[in-house]
Amino acid sequence: MTNPMRTAGFEPSATVAVDCTVITVTYNSADRIAGLLDTLPAAADGLRVRVIVVDNGSRDDLPAVMAKYPDVVFHPTGQNLGYSGGINAGRELLGETGAVLILNPDLELAPGSVRKLLAALHEDGVGAAVPRFDDENGEPYPSLRREPSIGRALGDALLGKKWPDRPAGLSEMIWSRAPYERPGDVDWATGAVLAIAWAADEQIGAWDDERFFLYSEETDYARRLRQAGWAIRYVPDAVVTHEGGASGASHGLVALNTVNRVRYFAKYHGRFATSVFRAVVALNEALRIHRPANRYALRVLLSRKRWAALPGGDRPQQKGLR
Repeated sequence: MTNPMRTAGFEPSATVAVDCTVITVTYNSADRIAGLLDTLPAAADGLRVRVIVVDNGSRDDLPAVMAKYPDVVFHPTGQNLGYSGGINAGRELLGETGAVLILNPDLELAPGSVRKLLAALHEDGVGAAVPRFDDENGEPYPSLRREPSIGRALGDALLGKKWPDRPAGLSEMIWSRAPYERPGDVDWATGAVLAIAWAADEQIGAWDDERFFLYSEETDYARRLRQAGWAIRYVPDAVVTHEGGASGASHGLVALNTVNRVRYFAKYHGRFATSVFRAVVALNEALRIHRPANRYALRVLLSRKRWAALPGGDRPQQKGLR
């Protein structure tokens, strides 16, 4: 029987130049990874692609699943390095490639979506490209983001999903439907899919796995891209379906997401501004305290000593966080 991935141009050897190298970080993703790998050939649409699956110490039967895909490079790390750490482990295995494509394992890709993302990378000044995310009903959901600020954090805390067309200074998330219907440059987007031009990847280098075990790593990477002069292009014709929740949605992960918002802000701002931002993030959790996960996140956020108990342990001390 002909191997469909080899027929579609999938190349496991790092010594062969490819158009794109996919890096997928898995953690107990045995029941999801096949949906991604099976949709990749049509999504790549004839491109020569190398796929690297970096496993962060899964305890399920992922190795048995991966054995069915001999043209995929399977790289078990033996431990949980976190999302950014897993990406960095995959980057160490890159050969000659025209682009790097970061993909979550819980995705299904529409035909031609990878080719469309890579086409955007050939436009002048574009360092990265992101797709449109559809839910399981085929409806787009808000995946585009603006750079975090105190005003935007306050707007999201007080308004949530209300008033989707509110001023840009009052929401980090882009709620309005119109921006999702046309291509354009964005500050950042959810990190489940990120196509990166090789020149940009080479310039920016490793992801910040010292600060960000999981969450906010894509915010940080996008900012570094923009600071280096690269644009991040939204490509609505490239469509993916994202199941989400591949790593679970424990109270600890909700708290980690909350804390890492503050860690990210502290990386680029002074102590006073970070203190104000942290207070606004705490307000967001307090206004939703009826939910157990938000209640736990608030307790953790307000007690610096609790941060060490979060997934990935404590991160290095930063200005404004003591």
